[in-house]
Amino acid sequence: MRATFFLQRIAQLLIVVFCVTFGCSLLIQLVPVSPAEILLPVGSPEERALLTAEIGLDRGPIGYYVKWLGDFVTGNFGKIYYSGGTEEVSTRLADAFPRSMWLMIYTQILALAIAIPLGVWSAYRVGRRADRVISNTLFATSSIPSFAIALVLVLVIGVRLQWLPTLDYQPYSAGIWEHFKHMIMPVLSLSVGLIASYTRLLRADMIATLREDYITMAASKGLTDRRILWRHAFRPSSITLFTSAALNMGGLIGGAIVIETIFATYGVGFEVFAAINGRQYIALQSLVGLISIFYVLFNMAVDFIAGFVDPRTRDRRVNA
Repeated sequence: MRATFFLQRIAQLLIVVFCVTFGCSLLIQLVPVSPAEILLPVGSPEERALLTAEIGLDRGPIGYYVKWLGDFVTGNFGKIYYSGGTEEVSTRLADAFPRSMWLMIYTQILALAIAIPLGVWSAYRVGRRADRVISNTLFATSSIPSFAIALVLVLVIGVRLQWLPTLDYQPYSAGIWEHFKHMIMPVLSLSVGLIASYTRLLRADMIATLREDYITMAASKGLTDRRILWRHAFRPSSITLFTSAALNMGGLIGGAIVIETIFATYGVGFEVFAAINGRQYIALQSLVGLISIFYVLFNMAVDFIAGFVDPRTRDRRVNA
């Protein structure tokens, strides 16, 4: 049964990636101006014809997509065309992807590390002063956009106090502390909104779980509140939280464009923006394809983890 479930998820991944990338392929065909004219605005007709043949746009919608897909699965993500030459998309991604990946991972770790204790404590103290303070604070912070938080952090921590650098990205090879110094403010900017969202999700599910009969039975057996909260209530209440985290993982890969621009980290989100702004349609299709793959993979991972966190979900799959 687990093998069947795994194969079903793989099939879903392939279908989603196909639909997304084929849709982008059709949109390129619908562009009123030939992409070759856009990519080579000062090129000769012969150069544009060669570029059209190189890309595969002369083969029709199906032929173009088959050629693009063959290149994509072999790691050839196309080229970015400039007036003075070209650059491989894979070369840009090799530099941009680690930046977005670390930003996304650190953001999720920080958001979950803060949201889980807050959500559990707020549910345990539901209706009391601590719960009201946490809920009102989170409601206020969730209404603040991430770019506003980023600008405040840059002004206060970066410019006035000069505790942290405000621009650029440093890899691990530059030193662990240098790496984290450049990541702290971008991570804080993105995680504040997620903390509010995750806490409220977990609080709602925890409140419902704490009213279940088995929780009452566990309390009647004399189990401590701590054991009841973390072992018996948190695990079944965390499925929605982890599902939301997976959805946000995919969104953060290409959705942190403003934050990457403010702090000059220039990850995948910025590459998507640059491809749209420069009308680099072939590069954009490859970027969208990669983002869709990671988006589905993260959700697949959560589906598998959910079976271990809450065995009831695994039982439902087997019965299905």
